[in-house]
Amino acid sequence: MTPTDAAVVDSLEAEASALDGSDPLRRYRDAFVGSETSLVYFDGNSLGRPPRASLDRLSAFVRDEWGGRLIRGWDESWMRLPFTIGDAIGRSAIGAAPGQTVIGDSTTVLLYKLIRAAFDAQHSADPGRVEIVVDRDNFPTDRYLVDGIARERGGRVRWVDVDLAAGVTAEALAEAVGPSTAVVVLSHVAYRSGYLANAASLTRIAHDAGALILWDLCHSAGSVPVEADAWGFDLAVGCTYKYLNGGPGSPAFAYVAHRHQAALAQPVQGWMGTADVFAMGPDYRPADGMRRFLSGTPPIVGMLAMQDTLEMIQDAGIDAIRAKSVALTEFALRVCDALLAPLGVSVASPRDAASRGGHVTLSHPEMRAVTARLWADDVIPDYRDPAGLRIGLSPLSTSFAETYRGLLAVADAVRADDAGR
Repeated sequence: MTPTDAAVVDSLEAEASALDGSDPLRRYRDAFVGSETSLVYFDGNSLGRPPRASLDRLSAFVRDEWGGRLIRGWDESWMRLPFTIGDAIGRSAIGAAPGQTVIGDSTTVLLYKLIRAAFDAQHSADPGRVEIVVDRDNFPTDRYLVDGIARERGGRVRWVDVDLAAGVTAEALAEAVGPSTAVVVLSHVAYRSGYLANAASLTRIAHDAGALILWDLCHSAGSVPVEADAWGFDLAVGCTYKYLNGGPGSPAFAYVAHRHQAALAQPVQGWMGTADVFAMGPDYRPADGMRRFLSGTPPIVGMLAMQDTLEMIQDAGIDAIRAKSVALTEFALRVCDALLAPLGVSVASPRDAASRGGHVTLSHPEMRAVTARLWADDVIPDYRDPAGLRIGLSPLSTSFAETYRGLLAVADAVRADDAGR
């Protein structure tokens, strides 16, 4: 390392320390399991760290509620839990008034239910509406579902081509929608690049074309502000194991605006979505409100841990969380420019903070091998084709010093890989 390189490293390390010292959210980092270790965790945008409070919550649930109350727990609180936690997500993370958000199945199942319900309602009202619009860089599950639903219902897919380092623009969507559009399916934050869509503008474009729009909030809920009601969302689905720290495979949430609930018939008719759950009648009669979007028995254990993070988000405020997220990604970009760009690493995410969510993707031909090397050294990013290493920075649990140490390790791993070839 040259004296100039050493000076840059020292300067960045000092900057990280100063940013941590002035961080108004720094107290939350200690609330997560593992934050005291030297491991660098860059994958909170895939699976968040567990809150320490969840250790006690899970233990108490097994001992007192499940073990002590047994089946009485359903009548005492569990039957209401999908709605009370749904409303907490609406209040703290997605800008939704009560009665529009529910915890249900996996992300995939909820996406299927809502996309198909929206398509059927639109096509029934206007048989000419046969297209589902989705971009080619949306998350694979979203694309696969859209393709399957279109074939299942006799519709077709209208594909939107996008820049892999960005996302769907207003111009691209306006060109794709029209009288044939039934539903538009978009991600608020692109899983690959971190591109932050202008959800309000894109929603207006869909509505102007007479279409409904479903937003995938998996990479934004709990990280960037969402105003589902104010921006006019029709439908939304998001997972809870990323920035909401619900744990591996924790159930997803669904948002359906009040104005659509009575008109949408979800296709997976199960007993939990009926008007009288325990009537056990011969015919399916859907419940009013968000209960109609449930199907089977709610996954109560999977709903427990996310409650602790929702309390933190409510306490900290989503605007403060977004400010920390921007500061983290801006710092990460400065470190990348200083330490990684000279090694041939480029940034495959938007430079403008207003167009960037909570993660940054770095590109280099050997990033798959670099990622494997980092994992062996307890630095945990993830890899996404083509040649992308994602740096996921969770505002409540990630520090600036951790970000700096991790990126320094990325630089070392790239050098080691270059030397080994």
